[in-house]
Amino acid sequence: MAAQPAPRDGAPPHGPPPAAALRRGTLGVADIAFFVISAAAPLTVMAGTSPLAIGAGGPGAPVGYLLAGATLALFAVGFTTMARHVRNGGGFYAFITRGLGRPAGFGAATVALLAYNGMQIGVYGLLATATQDALRAFCGIHLPWPPIAVAGVLVVWYLGHRSIDFGAKVLGVLLVAETGILVLLAGGVLLHGGAHGLALDSFTPGNVLVPGTGAVLAFAFAAFTGFESTAIYRYEARDPARTIPRATYLAVAFLGLFYAFVIWIVIQAVGSDRIVRAALHDPAGLFFTATTEYVGSWAAGLMHLFIVTSILASQLAFHNAINRYVLAMAREGVLPAAVGRVHPRHRSPYLAGAAQSLLAILVVVGFALAGADPYQQLLLWMNTPGMLGLLVLQAITAVAVPCYFRRFAHQEGALRTVLTPIAAAVLMAGALWLVIAKIDLMTGAPPATNTALVLTVPAAFALGLLGARRIRRSRPEVYAGFAAEPDEDEETAPDPGEEATARTP
Repeated sequence: MAAQPAPRDGAPPHGPPPAAALRRGTLGVADIAFFVISAAAPLTVMAGTSPLAIGAGGPGAPVGYLLAGATLALFAVGFTTMARHVRNGGGFYAFITRGLGRPAGFGAATVALLAYNGMQIGVYGLLATATQDALRAFCGIHLPWPPIAVAGVLVVWYLGHRSIDFGAKVLGVLLVAETGILVLLAGGVLLHGGAHGLALDSFTPGNVLVPGTGAVLAFAFAAFTGFESTAIYRYEARDPARTIPRATYLAVAFLGLFYAFVIWIVIQAVGSDRIVRAALHDPAGLFFTATTEYVGSWAAGLMHLFIVTSILASQLAFHNAINRYVLAMAREGVLPAAVGRVHPRHRSPYLAGAAQSLLAILVVVGFALAGADPYQQLLLWMNTPGMLGLLVLQAITAVAVPCYFRRFAHQEGALRTVLTPIAAAVLMAGALWLVIAKIDLMTGAPPATNTALVLTVPAAFALGLLGARRIRRSRPEVYAGFAAEPDEDEETAPDPGEEATARTP
């Protein structure tokens, strides 16, 4: 392995200080849930993409988000059950390695790096356009998008450079702000009774079973991206065997119910008979118009601001997730050992964060020099492979769960280890097919571009397979230790950073 194990108790008191490690036992259920829900960016999803889902599926759109949440809850059953047994911090690739073998694990690791970086870097284009809208609304000024995007990279880098508990506090504040403005809209609509009185026709079969339901499901599954990242915070979680499952279920339940509720609210605000026309006519302004009518123009102004902070929160959550994937792979010996270093004070993977931020700046500058549009190209062309990659990883992980549990005796029931994961795998495969079939609605790009974006994911997996073969030949010890379990006492070992502090005169 690339990284040496941290010194245990009994190390010479006057020897070299132990290597810094991630801050153990820092994150509770709410902290991890904040990271996961913030990565999904609820306000940005609702104001930015749900109008497109409404325009495609009509008044029955809320049910699509409930169905997506139910499918991911099924996936979470097997995922969290396996998380109790697999203590490696590598998330998806560790699970897939343990269930389907090392070659598949290497492929999954490559896809994970593509997916998380694609999701995170692409959204800097959305951050730039949202900030331009906010500056125009508040100050009446226009700034070019590249400096805004680069400034966003630097802000996210700084927040990720700080300690994980600092990041959790920031995300908590930002998440309350972005959900709070949507709750305010909901309160206004409920108090006024909507456009024609409150109705539940969104949940009737006639409005749900329509040709556009497939498109709604495609948008809905994309809206949950990032919820699975609970497992990569294992080393920083308090009592991870309990914290990770609870945070996962909390995130899925909140997102599914909140999305469906807010979409139902905006349908009530406009009226079921007019919602499709309104969503198609002005998708970007649908939520702002409803907020202005039912709450006030001041609230619509705040919504512009909170969309910017929502995107920043999402960026920070993805940035932290990427850093921990890179840290895990560096300590596996797959990536350079330097990016596996942890800051001695903040206890963050600071070099991984610096490398990821540098990559983001290079991509943003490259798109800017090419004269690309920050939304149509930087956002959509980077995000689409990212979203597809995460769906692929979820589907493969669902298959890996029963394969893993059939290899040894355990006390987990067949419902958790076989039936539910198989059902989730089938449903996730269906979701993946729906998203690919409706990819033109999500990108607005020509067929050749969409084909290239879709093929990026299997190409990344194939690259990982080739990497596995090369490492197996050239560094067999790294290959043999890939996604291996940590020492039995690693999670309960004394925190080396705290030991170093205690010994400092």
